[in-house]
Amino acid sequence: MSQVKKLLIIGSVWPEPNSSAAGTRMLQLISLFKEEGFIVTFASPAMNSDFMVDLELEGVVKQTITLNSSSFDDFVKELNPSIVLFDRFMMEEQFGWRVSENCPDALRLLDTEDLHCLRVARQKAFKEKRPFVEIDLLVEEVAKREIASILRCDLSLMISEYEMELLRGIFKIESSLLFYLPFLSEGMSNVDKLPSFEERKNFIFIGNFLHEPNWNAVQYLKESIWPLIKKQLPDAILHVYGAYPSQKVLQLNNSKERFIIKGRAANAYEVVRQARVVLAPLRFGAGIKGKLLEAMQCGTPSVTTTIGAESMHGGLPWNGFVTDDPLVFAKDSVRLYDDRSTWLQAQKNGVDIINLRYLRELYEDDFIEHIKNLQANLQQHRLNNFMGSLLQHHTLKSTMYMSKWIEEKNKV
Repeated sequence: MSQVKKLLIIGSVWPEPNSSAAGTRMLQLISLFKEEGFIVTFASPAMNSDFMVDLELEGVVKQTITLNSSSFDDFVKELNPSIVLFDRFMMEEQFGWRVSENCPDALRLLDTEDLHCLRVARQKAFKEKRPFVEIDLLVEEVAKREIASILRCDLSLMISEYEMELLRGIFKIESSLLFYLPFLSEGMSNVDKLPSFEERKNFIFIGNFLHEPNWNAVQYLKESIWPLIKKQLPDAILHVYGAYPSQKVLQLNNSKERFIIKGRAANAYEVVRQARVVLAPLRFGAGIKGKLLEAMQCGTPSVTTTIGAESMHGGLPWNGFVTDDPLVFAKDSVRLYDDRSTWLQAQKNGVDIINLRYLRELYEDDFIEHIKNLQANLQQHRLNNFMGSLLQHHTLKSTMYMSKWIEEKNKV
C-alpha cells in the first residue's frame, strides 16, 4: 500500500491572490502538488483577512498555528508530512527547527518569492542616493538570516534567474540547492478576444501598497513622470489601483490633475485589460513583477524600469519600453498610448514572452521529477550540503532557544 502524500505549507499570511502576485504564486504551487495527488495543509500564525482565499474551496486543509509554542510540535508530528514548504525565510526561521526535530525525513522546501536581502539593499542604496552594488549584499544583516535559511533547506524555489546567479556567485550557494520556477501561465494564442487598441483608454498603475517599492513608484509617478505625460496628453487619466492603500496614498488623489487613486481592484485582470498602457516606474525591488506579467496576460503594453523588467524577458523584446530616465519614460509612454502600430507590436512581444518563458508546461514536469528525485536521495543530498547541516547543528539553536524562552515567558 503506497504512503499517503502530504504537503504542509507554512505561510506568513493566508494567500490573497487578488491582493498580490505572491498570493497567486502560492495557489499555483498548491495546484501543482494537488495534481500530483498530495493532500495539502496550509498553516499560518496570521489572523484571518477579509480578502484571503477560501482554502477549503481549493481543496486545502486550513490550520491556524501559534508562534513559539510546542503545540506546533504535536500538530506536525501527527500530520507527518512528506514535504514541508516554507513561504519565505521568516517562516523557516520560526518553524524549521521544529519540523527538523519532529519530521526529520520530510523534504524541506523554501519558496523565496524574491530575495529579501536584495530588495532591502537596493532600497538602502536608493535612500542614500547612490547606485546599488552587489557587495552591498554581504554587509546586509537580513542576508545572513536569509542565506542561512536557504542553506538549511533541501531546495529553494527561485523566480528570478538574476537572483539565482547572485546566490551562486556572491554567496557561493550550490546549484543543487536552487530550482528555477517562475510564475506560471496558461498559453496565449488569440488576442482578438481582448479589448482592442481603440476600445481601451487611460493609463494604469497597480500594486499592493504594503510593498514599499509600489508606494515609491506611485510617488515617482505623481512628482516626476505624470506631469510630463499630462502635458502631452491633457485628456488622459492615470488610474492607480492597489490593495491596502494608506491615508498618504489616498491623499495623492487629484481629479484636476487626472491622477485618480482607485484603491483595491475588485478584479485586477479586468481593470488592466481595459487600460491602454501600464506604467511601472519601480526604482528598487527584487524578484519578477507579477503586475507586469499580468499586463502581458491582459494584452496591455507597459513602460517600466530595468528593475521592473529584470529577469522577466530574457533576450526577447519587451512588452513596450524599458528606461530609467523619467523624460524618456514619459516620451515612451505617450508614444505607446498614441501610436497604434507601436502598441500592437508591444502587445505581440508580451504574448511571445508569456509563451516562451512562462508556460506552465515548460516547468511543471521537471519540477515534480526533481522533487521525486530529491525524496529518493534525500540522505545523500543532505550529506552533500555540509554547510546546511552545520547550521542545523549550531546557528539554528539560537532561534530554537529564543523560541523556547518566549514560550516559557508566555506561561507566566
